[in-house]
Amino acid sequence: MADKRDYYEVLGLQKGASEEEIKKAFRKLAMKYHPDRNPGDKSAEEKFKEVNEAYSVLSDPDKKSKYDRFGFAGVDPNAGYSGGGGFSGFGGGTGGFSGFGGFEDIFDMFTGGGGFSGFSGFGSSRSKTGPQKGRDLQRSVTIEFTEAAFGVKKSIPVNKLVRCKTCNGDGAKPGTTKRKCAKCGGTGTITSVQQTALGSFQSTRACPDCQGKGMIIDTPCPDCKGTGSVRKTIKINIDIPAGVDTGSVIPIKGQGEPGTNGGPNGDLYIVIEVKPHNLFQREGSDLFLEMPISFNQAALGDEITVPTLEDKVSYKVPAGTQPDTVFRLKGKGVKDLRTGRKGDLYVKVTLEIPTKLNAQQRKAIEEMAAKLDPNCYQKKTSFGQKVKDLFGI
Repeated sequence: MADKRDYYEVLGLQKGASEEEIKKAFRKLAMKYHPDRNPGDKSAEEKFKEVNEAYSVLSDPDKKSKYDRFGFAGVDPNAGYSGGGGFSGFGGGTGGFSGFGGFEDIFDMFTGGGGFSGFSGFGSSRSKTGPQKGRDLQRSVTIEFTEAAFGVKKSIPVNKLVRCKTCNGDGAKPGTTKRKCAKCGGTGTITSVQQTALGSFQSTRACPDCQGKGMIIDTPCPDCKGTGSVRKTIKINIDIPAGVDTGSVIPIKGQGEPGTNGGPNGDLYIVIEVKPHNLFQREGSDLFLEMPISFNQAALGDEITVPTLEDKVSYKVPAGTQPDTVFRLKGKGVKDLRTGRKGDLYVKVTLEIPTKLNAQQRKAIEEMAAKLDPNCYQKKTSFGQKVKDLFGI
């Protein structure tokens, strides 16, 4: 496992990170490296797999506990240990095994209690005879800005394994049956005993004849070739709630790949990506809009029409409004997913200066400027005074 990066490092976390921190880091990185966003990028694909592997361990309390105690060996059923040495001081832990509680913990490792391998290649592997949940899936969906704000129903295609209808997931050709594996007696595992300098140790591994399933199919289903599932693209209808944003994850229970031996289906996780809007920007549940106004509107005041996501509203711009003034329209933002309350719309007015003036227009502005008291421009007057003070003029 020397080529693997620490799972916490993969997610950019410190050891001991909370469940919420792990989930948040996963969502962010899964979005960044998802194949749908990086088509043909092998590096991103590998990083996406690495992130998923790290999350699958750290999001599972049992696996996380084992990983925190034993490292990669705690979660890799194929990890092997040399029986010849490297185990000095079980209580204090030299030779690379510091941190174990005592001999009992070491013994659990070699007897399969923690899902580890035994000595000299005796792999400890769980039997596949019990019910196993199907694989979880993840799918990215891109929606419009307004769809994220108000919610939307979508029908999305998902390519996945589904239960074979021909054999109903059994794997055997209709009219035939499976038979119990003679080698393992239907348990799916083979037990071996190893004599070492430390005594006798027992380890288990998956039965090579039935691959740990406990049953053998002599006549496999012609459609699924004995796997019990076939790959298809199906349409799944989803309700995307109002208030989602880029990075939001919508879980759909049971829409992952089928389980085995009566196990439940996996789940489908929809990762949302929102397209930008040509007018509005969003931060949380608040919206932001830049709106240009003319010199005369700013100087004299005016009633302007402000667009929102839902309608148009009138707003009275007071006389003497300065550039970059921001006013708030309460409740004109986006619904908050957690509270259900709407955010606000913040409008920043920007002053637009006319261009391409004709002679008559230029003369009108010059006449107006000549009639204005210089003290009308308070900021300009204040700045000029500061310049005088700076140079002592």
